[in-house]
Amino acid sequence: MEKYGYRFSFGPWNIHEGADPFGPAVRPSVPFEKKLEAYQRLGFDAVQFHDDDAVPNLDDKPPAQIEAEARALKAKLDSMGLAVEFVAPRLWEHPMTIDGAYTANDPAARAYARERSRKALDIAQALGTDLIVLWLAREGTYMREAKDAARAVDLLVEAINDMLDYAPGMRFAVEPKPNEPMDLAYIPTIGHAVALSFKTKDPSRVGVLVESAHAILAGLDPADEMAFGLAYGKLWSVHLNDQNGLKFDQDRSFGAVNLRRAFDQVLVLDDHRYYEQGIVGLDVKALRTQKAEVAEKHLRNSLETFLWLVERVRSLDRAAMQGCIAARDYEELDRLILAHLLRH
Repeated sequence: MEKYGYRFSFGPWNIHEGADPFGPAVRPSVPFEKKLEAYQRLGFDAVQFHDDDAVPNLDDKPPAQIEAEARALKAKLDSMGLAVEFVAPRLWEHPMTIDGAYTANDPAARAYARERSRKALDIAQALGTDLIVLWLAREGTYMREAKDAARAVDLLVEAINDMLDYAPGMRFAVEPKPNEPMDLAYIPTIGHAVALSFKTKDPSRVGVLVESAHAILAGLDPADEMAFGLAYGKLWSVHLNDQNGLKFDQDRSFGAVNLRRAFDQVLVLDDHRYYEQGIVGLDVKALRTQKAEVAEKHLRNSLETFLWLVERVRSLDRAAMQGCIAARDYEELDRLILAHLLRH
C-alpha cells in the first residue's frame, strides 16, 4: 500500500463494543493483544494511548510499578514495529472530576488532576513519545454561573505550566471540542487553543490537535481549523473522522459523510507537507449496527479513503485550478474539483 510519506495511528478504543450514549454494548470486547495485531494487519504505524490504556488502574499503583508496566509495553510495541504517537491523561471518568479537572471549583479535584497528569507524563516518557494530548473534556460547565470562565483560563494555564516544568522534554497538544460531555466548553476551537498556548510559560511546547468531528460540532470547517494550526506552526496531531450533523460526537469513518470536506482536509495537510511534521491519527468508531466479525472495516476504509484522496490532491490540475482563481471563475473551480473527485 503506497502511503505517500504518511504514517498513521489510531487508539485501541477505536475497536470497541458498540455502546453509544443511548444504549449498551452490542459486540464482545476485543482483548488488547488482538487489537495490537490489527495495527499490523491493517497497515498502521503507531498507537494512540490514554494513560490507563497503557497502564490499567494506574491510580492504584505506585510510581515504580507504573514505570515498569509502561516499559514492558514499550518492549512489546518495539517487537511489533509499532511506535507510540501520544499519551493523553484520562481526566473525565474519575469521580473527582465531576465538576471539572484542572478547572474544578474544588482544590482537591484540581490537585488530583495535576497528579494524574504527572503519571501520564511518566508513562509517555517510558513509552518513548514526547507528545501529550490534552482533551479538556470536563473543562467547562453545565451552568455558566457555576464557574468563573476567566479564572478557568488561568487555571488551565497553571496546570499546563505545571506539566511544562515537570517534563521539560515534552510537548502538549490541546484538543478542542465545543461541547459533550460538558454543555459549555472553555476551549471550544483551535483559535481558543492557540491563544491558550501563548499564555503558558513556553508556547513553543504547546500546540493543538484538530479532530474533524469536533470542528463540525462547532459549526466550523475542519480544513480551516487545520490551516489555522498550521499557520502558527502548532498543528502537531489530527484526528480524522466525519460527522453527520450536530448530533453527539459520532466518529464516523473519514469521508463517509462528506467526501468534499474530507478532500479539503487532505488538500491542506498535503499542500503544507504535514507528513513531515506529524502522524495522521484516526478517531473512528464502527457503526453500532456492524457485526463483530467485520468491525474493523471503519479503520480500513478511513485509511484507504485518506490515501485515495492524497492521490486526488497530487493529481489535481493545479494550472487549471489557478486559472479559475485568476479569472475569478469560482463556479468553474467548483466543477473542476467535483469532476476530479468523480473521475476514476
